[in-house]
Amino acid sequence: MLFRSTLIALSLCFCSFLALSQNLNEIQDPSQEIEEIVIQENRISIPFNDNSRSISVISRKQIEATPAKDVAELLQNVAGIDVRQRGIHGVQADVGIRGGTFDQTLVLLNGVKLIDPQTGHHTMNIPVNIHVIERIEILKGPAARIYGQNGFAGAINIITRKPSKNEISFGVDIGTFGNDTLADNTLGLSIVNNIVTENSNHLISINRNTSDGYKYNTDYKVENIFYQSQIDIADQPLSLTLGHSWREFGANGFYASPAFMDQYEEVTTSMASVSYKFSVHDWFIVPRFTYRKNNDDYVFVRDNPAIYQNIHLSHNALAEVHAHKQNNLGILGLGVEYNRLELESNNLGERERDLFSVFVEQRFNLLDGKLDLTPGVTYTSYSDFDNKIFPGVDVGYRVSDKLKAYANYGFTYRVPTYTDRFYEDPSNLGNENLQPEEAVTYEAGVKYVDNGFRVNLSLFQRDGRDLIDWVKDADSLQWTPINIGEIRTRGVELTADYHFGQEQIMDYVSVGYTYIDAEQSDVDVAFSRYALEHLNHQLVASTQYGYKNFYHSLQFRHLNRQNLDDYSVLDTKLGFRTQKYDIYLSVTNILNQEYKETNLVTMPGRWIMGGVRYNLSY
Repeated sequence: MLFRSTLIALSLCFCSFLALSQNLNEIQDPSQEIEEIVIQENRISIPFNDNSRSISVISRKQIEATPAKDVAELLQNVAGIDVRQRGIHGVQADVGIRGGTFDQTLVLLNGVKLIDPQTGHHTMNIPVNIHVIERIEILKGPAARIYGQNGFAGAINIITRKPSKNEISFGVDIGTFGNDTLADNTLGLSIVNNIVTENSNHLISINRNTSDGYKYNTDYKVENIFYQSQIDIADQPLSLTLGHSWREFGANGFYASPAFMDQYEEVTTSMASVSYKFSVHDWFIVPRFTYRKNNDDYVFVRDNPAIYQNIHLSHNALAEVHAHKQNNLGILGLGVEYNRLELESNNLGERERDLFSVFVEQRFNLLDGKLDLTPGVTYTSYSDFDNKIFPGVDVGYRVSDKLKAYANYGFTYRVPTYTDRFYEDPSNLGNENLQPEEAVTYEAGVKYVDNGFRVNLSLFQRDGRDLIDWVKDADSLQWTPINIGEIRTRGVELTADYHFGQEQIMDYVSVGYTYIDAEQSDVDVAFSRYALEHLNHQLVASTQYGYKNFYHSLQFRHLNRQNLDDYSVLDTKLGFRTQKYDIYLSVTNILNQEYKETNLVTMPGRWIMGGVRYNLSY
């Protein structure tokens, strides 16, 4: 207890010292970096400032400054993103966008779709640690026209770093929770090796995170291995990605009820992707093949699997070709995809699905570039559901160099997962007769950019039909998924940030607010698990400042959810960074709030982490 109190006091003293300082650390202004980013969509890639969509970018500098230890925690401070963790450090996390559920959010790694036919709970099984992430691009709103049917409410694309020099870095993190009843030590180890040659670059990352847990049966072990390379062949890049993740964790109350404290789960996820970019007659063409395997082993009583155990093995193979070409009107993009999904499960049975998609879109630049118009359509054929067409259009008008108005429309669609349709246990019963979800989404907004100052205001509406939720009429009954009818989700989102430049003590300040109002058709159920627990109000704010090599950041979020108590969380990170090493101390949930992000799991109180990272060039 004395150790924890001392660490907290030291962090507060350091904060006071930095508040009196009057110089900024010498790091490039990230506002300029974001404005120059080209958003990495699979067909037409458009610069951040020219895009006529609501897009948020978490930059590399922001990643380094936050106390977050994984992707889920990074996303918690983005307006419009609802992260619901069971446990800590992304062991099991669900992510929704603007009132959507975790099954309605598409996650990508360098443009590679991380789709699991079993359940969206495995979407965030990402085999990378945050030290190799360059940035995260969040597309809010309908993404089916761009990425296919899983982009129902939006898409999150994680972009990893491209090595620029030969360097190896080592990291150690240690921590403890504000809990005197457990040996609650937390340890993280990581190694990243960058190799650069004349015609290639390679990145190898290994990390291991373990914890005794913040309460009974919340211990975990997460291990990741990640490799990426780019090799120039005939002056064109061949890209290879390999990743594997092991997750073992106590799942105290994760899936049944808080009374069932002995649940346990092991999840292993593997992925491989290879692509080659080349040009033919002004066409830029990218063929890519991706394979992903996920093995989920769940036991109801950790020390006695014979009581109840589920084993699910899913396979996802995707072959795709994307192409784009500049023309007199703007940019033409088109492509084709074939997706094979398979599942072997002692509960869900043996299942398979084939999808075939073709898509086309054209960006028109009109009125000397002031007006842009991007209509597009995707057609998808399903082996077990009706074929669907996903049309959409983006339009933007540049009022001035600093101000742009935009609007977009899109049709989205999601077929139920195999868990939705076939899962069965004493607490849950699937529904084989579920129909796919459909929605039409509209958005209108304005963007203002001026010398490091950015503001985005948007109004959005999603008219959903046949949305899927797990419900029950009484607390003693099984949860069952049904098509709950129509839900109209309306909202407003305002984000603003300011980057002060290199001669100021302050680095940046950002704030975001999202309001969501959902009106549903009459559904006579007493309990809802997912779709009816959306955010009503969300306020996020963050800031960073520094003196010479010192830096300090604060992140705050307040959430008001439909069926759970409000809560506010304040996190901080204090560090000293040079080109060779970075030493830091972070305190998460400084206010020691008791809160739930789902209706089952109480999140931990205050916890403290400290660490060091050393970089060695060779």
